[in-house]
Amino acid sequence: MRALVKHPGEVGFRLEEVSTPEPGADEVLIQVHTTGICGTDLHIYKWDEWAQTTIPVPMTVGHEFSGYIAGVGSNVSGFIEGELVSAEGHVVCGHCRNCLAGRRHLCQQPEGIGVSIPGAFADYLLVPKGNVWRHIEGIDPEIAALFDPFGNAVHTALEFPVLGEDVLITGVGPIGLLATAVVNHAGARNVVVTDVNPFRLDLAMRMGASRAVDVRSEDIQHVQKDLGMLEGFDVALEMSGDSRALQDILDNTIHGANVAILGIPSEPFSIDWTIVIFNMLNLKGIYGREMFDTWYKMNVLVQSGLDISPVITHRFDAEEYEDAFTALQSSESAKVLLRWSD
Repeated sequence: MRALVKHPGEVGFRLEEVSTPEPGADEVLIQVHTTGICGTDLHIYKWDEWAQTTIPVPMTVGHEFSGYIAGVGSNVSGFIEGELVSAEGHVVCGHCRNCLAGRRHLCQQPEGIGVSIPGAFADYLLVPKGNVWRHIEGIDPEIAALFDPFGNAVHTALEFPVLGEDVLITGVGPIGLLATAVVNHAGARNVVVTDVNPFRLDLAMRMGASRAVDVRSEDIQHVQKDLGMLEGFDVALEMSGDSRALQDILDNTIHGANVAILGIPSEPFSIDWTIVIFNMLNLKGIYGREMFDTWYKMNVLVQSGLDISPVITHRFDAEEYEDAFTALQSSESAKVLLRWSD
């Protein structure tokens, strides 16, 4: 089969012919249909310091995907060949305190598909049976391939109640864009997003933002006045990892505001903790998806009419992966997809 393989000491991947895997007793073999490229894949592509210390090479990479059941192991039941599925990308240990208590998203030592174990940028992928997610009937395989990043957005956006609330989202990369659509669909009163990328700010308006603010030229407090807001934002979602964005949140939220933080900083930074304390802010770190509660919520959102397709800006065949990674690094892209099968 074809697979995008990362080799040590070089930028990029190699599209190679490798052996098609056979499912073990507790594994499911999936024929990959569509994969999404994310920031983690770009780090691996560039072979930066994080990737060099994290990725066991050579290895097939990629973790955002949809595909069809192609085979199951002897201990696997409940799946039918040809069903459209995706998979939770974190493979948990199963024996730490949180796993035993059913809080698998808090596992102490998870492995990552396409990060520490072979991934989805290939014609076929093996996944533990406990990680496979069966999609609702009729869903587009491209939308199904987005359930990993969509799950990050849903987990963050719905961590706190947003119905009737004024929500500030700092950073509208692909996950911030998806979160914009989610909070709008979930009934937020105003959804204000901030970034410095005009293309993505325009896209955020298509995905449900009330206002899209380029923080280089527009003041968030002026936007609040324009919207008739009297005290500040009730909920904030930090999706950028930028210290200035978090400061904007501290400066523009009400006392007692709820703040969900998904963006990962490139380096540590300090914040004014007196604002957090005196304003009694609730800060919550978010990582990945809750297994599998977030996945159920994604199903409900799609079934209730949420359209996340505008976040897809580029589509390529698998052989065009170099063009896909070039597109991903442009200023006018969001989600970039690779097609592996018809």
